[in-house]
Amino acid sequence: MIRVNLLPGPQKKRKGAAGFRMPNVGDMLTKVRNPLLLGVIGAWAAGVVIVGGLWAFQARQLANLREDRSQIEGEARRFATLIRQKRRAEALRDSLVAELSAIRAIDADRYVWPHLLEEVTKALPDYTWLVSIEAMAPQFAETDDTTVTRPPVRFQIDGRTSDLSAYTRFVSALARSPWIKTAEFGAVQSVIEEERPVSAFTVTVTFRTADSAFIRTVPVQSSVR
Repeated sequence: MIRVNLLPGPQKKRKGAAGFRMPNVGDMLTKVRNPLLLGVIGAWAAGVVIVGGLWAFQARQLANLREDRSQIEGEARRFATLIRQKRRAEALRDSLVAELSAIRAIDADRYVWPHLLEEVTKALPDYTWLVSIEAMAPQFAETDDTTVTRPPVRFQIDGRTSDLSAYTRFVSALARSPWIKTAEFGAVQSVIEEERPVSAFTVTVTFRTADSAFIRTVPVQSSVR
C-alpha cells in the first residue's frame, strides 16, 4: 500500500547533499545585540575603506612621481649635454680671442718702425741729420686690479744740426704727426764734427697708432708690382 503526503510542510534534506552559501551579514547584524561590538565592526570597516583609499591615492601619486622623475632625468641629460657643448664653445672662443689678440699685437708692432722712420724723414729739415734712433726700454705699470697694462712705444732720436731753429722746427713737425703722440726736447750741446762746430740734440718720441683716416691701404697685387 502506497501513502502520499499532500500536506505542505518542511521536507527533510536528503542525506549526502553538499553546498556552500555566503552568510547573510544583515541577519548576523540583527542577531548582534552588543553596541560595543557593533562599533568595533563599523570602525574596522571604515578603517578598511580608508586604508584602501589611501593606498590607491598613494599608488597613483607614486606613479605620477615616477613619470615626473623620468621626464626630469631626460631634461637633466639634455641640459647637461647643452652645458658641455656651451663650455666647449666658450673654451674655443677664448682660445680664438687669445690668438687674435696675439696676432693683433704682433701686427701692430710690425709697422711701428716704418711709420716712425717715414714721419722722421718728412719732419727732418735741411742742414740736419740723424745719428741714431733707439727704442727705449718699456716701463710696465701695474694697476690696482693687478693687471699689467702695455706701455706705449718710445724712441730716442740723436741728431746733429748747424741751426738751432732747424732743431725746433724738427721737434714741432714731429709733434704734429698723427703717428707720434708726444715729441719732447732733450739736451743740446755743441760738438765738433769734421772740424766744424755743430749742435748735438736729442728728442724723445712716443709712438701711437694713427686714426684710420691716416692709414693708407693698397691691394696686394698693386703692392707686389
